[in-house]
Amino acid sequence: MLRLAGARLLDERDGQAVRAVLTADPVASCMVASRVESVGLDPWRLGGEVWGCETRGLRPVGRLEALCFAGPNLIPLRGKRSALQAFAERALRRRRMCSSMVGPAEQVLGLWSELEPDWGPAREVRADQPLMAISTPPATAPDPLVRPVRPDELDRYLPAAIAMFIEEVGVDPRVGDGGSGYRARVAELIAGGRAFARFEGGDVVFKAEIGALSSAVGQIQGVWVHPDRRGEGLGSGGTAAVVHRLIDGMGRTASLYVNSYNSAARAAYTRIGFAQVGQYATVLF
Repeated sequence: MLRLAGARLLDERDGQAVRAVLTADPVASCMVASRVESVGLDPWRLGGEVWGCETRGLRPVGRLEALCFAGPNLIPLRGKRSALQAFAERALRRRRMCSSMVGPAEQVLGLWSELEPDWGPAREVRADQPLMAISTPPATAPDPLVRPVRPDELDRYLPAAIAMFIEEVGVDPRVGDGGSGYRARVAELIAGGRAFARFEGGDVVFKAEIGALSSAVGQIQGVWVHPDRRGEGLGSGGTAAVVHRLIDGMGRTASLYVNSYNSAARAAYTRIGFAQVGQYATVLF
């Protein structure tokens, strides 16, 4: 008789099994894979925990049927209802630490249905976010003026990053600590060569970042065009430049996820050559 064990904290002894799950769907798992590949499964270094559920019985020991990252974001990557219930039970043992839930829609929405009675209501649930990817050169010409942001340009880049965050997430990232945490995160992306912009007259008119970078995939985030310059094609050309950097410069597949209702962005990404490969969902607190 097969049965699913409860959710448990994974460690380095589970590394092979975790990698098998992450490599099975490298686009969907990019956010978690980028962390695990960099620092392993130690919670202190990882900045969170990786939980897993295994089927015990006739199947080989060590096969993970479900996987979830619990850190600044709660990211369930795989699991049916019984596994999601086990993840919910573990999450409810402590107060909510995450600012959002994000990942494959089936798992996010299933886990949220278990957590909502205790954690709800959410500030917003984005239930339909196409997950898109491209591994060939972009069909749209890359904007030659889009380039990596230099560390000495942080103060010029930061206002655009803040404006994007407020517009996309609906909260000001400076609330609470005056913006020091968000500034540090943006500075880290710049230092890693993962923030890109087009500057005109000292101002940012386009920006985007590679928010997660695994050995196989780079996930683009924070695509933003200055409100006064929208409708000019800066978003398409700028995003194509980041795609070109990922594919030709870094040897990765480029991916991103977008709200289904953002028809203009979806059309632009399709013109660039992105194709939908899955569906994400996000729960914002």
